[in-house]
Amino acid sequence: MPSREINGSDVDAHGQSHSCAHISRMTYDSDILIAGGGLNGPALALALAQSGLHVTVVDARSSPTRAGDNFDGRGYALALASQRLLNAIGVWENIVGNAQPLLEIKVTDGHAGQGPAPFFLHFDHGEIEEGPMGYMVEDRHLYRAFLAAMRSEKRITLLSETSVTDQSVDASGVTVTLSTGKTHRARLLVGCDGRASGVAKRAGIHRTGWGYGQTALVCAIAHERPHNGTAHQFFMPPGPLAILPLPGNMSSIVWSETDENAAAINALPDEDYMQVLRPRFGDFLGDIQLVGNRFTYPLSLSLANHFVADHIALVGDAAHGMHPIAGQGLNAGLRDVAALADVLHEARKRGEDIASIQVLERYQEWRRFDTNALVAATDLTNKLFSNDNPILRAARDIGMGLVNATPTLRRTFMREAAGLSGNLPTLMR
Repeated sequence: MPSREINGSDVDAHGQSHSCAHISRMTYDSDILIAGGGLNGPALALALAQSGLHVTVVDARSSPTRAGDNFDGRGYALALASQRLLNAIGVWENIVGNAQPLLEIKVTDGHAGQGPAPFFLHFDHGEIEEGPMGYMVEDRHLYRAFLAAMRSEKRITLLSETSVTDQSVDASGVTVTLSTGKTHRARLLVGCDGRASGVAKRAGIHRTGWGYGQTALVCAIAHERPHNGTAHQFFMPPGPLAILPLPGNMSSIVWSETDENAAAINALPDEDYMQVLRPRFGDFLGDIQLVGNRFTYPLSLSLANHFVADHIALVGDAAHGMHPIAGQGLNAGLRDVAALADVLHEARKRGEDIASIQVLERYQEWRRFDTNALVAATDLTNKLFSNDNPILRAARDIGMGLVNATPTLRRTFMREAAGLSGNLPTLMR
């Protein structure tokens, strides 16, 4: 039987058609309830359902709206390890036709309108055996593939236009109150509900972090010349400019400026906006034109002090939010997904309570070190490059030149960018 997608007004928290031998249907409505239906939530639901668990996904937004055909310019750089996860959970076949392989990455430093410094980093996928370092995929194509997969999975129930408003934990599970006023009983509650995670707040989990005084300007542009699958990262004193290739002669732009500059730039009409972007972008791809919508995102670091609590786990931005300087936000979340799925699968095979704090702490231990290292690296990189200090600038340019001239170091950085380093979860191998 296919999964059910239910609008908030039609939800009956005790009317689901699930049954599972190891729990009482009178006690639990599902094994796991996931708060948040962005991208990490559906990915986790599919990974857990395919291991035999019954999952409910609560999404505050409307699925038809999110799965629309309209191009809006938002895209993600998926590391190779993330692509492997999507392939393992059965969604990649519905994405690959709209994915742009990342074949090269070029990292430079300089000032707008003056061209890059002579020292740079150049990564070519031909130097590693696994293939492309990753793929660029638009948000709409990712979500549409996730939605189709969830609808065809009998162990997943999707509750659209619904949110979690309260939660109560006891010795055997968690009871959540939905925005409809109904309640839902699960063994484990997973927060995939972003940096302002209500799941984390209600569990008493505090956060550490700070703002960068920067805002990301995000859009997509069409250009005359082909990008040849090359991603560019151009570091300028106010912040970096990332040019990420999309299918065809189009690229996604993530452009960081000081908060004050970004507000002024974003207030401009489209053509004036492009006049500010053009000298930063350069003319290496010919004339450029805006396509789709423009977005802004304030940039900050936000790290949950704990990733787990009794019958609670946090995934993705609910656990960690970082600067987009290396494009690793979604990739870090998908690594959480794969690690949590691994931990719960192994615990279930051993007959353990999958929602016990002892089991959940294995997930926290696995992801905490990697996450802290990634957050520290992105924070340090942003501070090192987002300035015009001549001593720091000389040091970083020489450093990039040395790495670029050392094949072993270069391949190490490439494998890191592809998500292939460290202790990989099963779904990413």
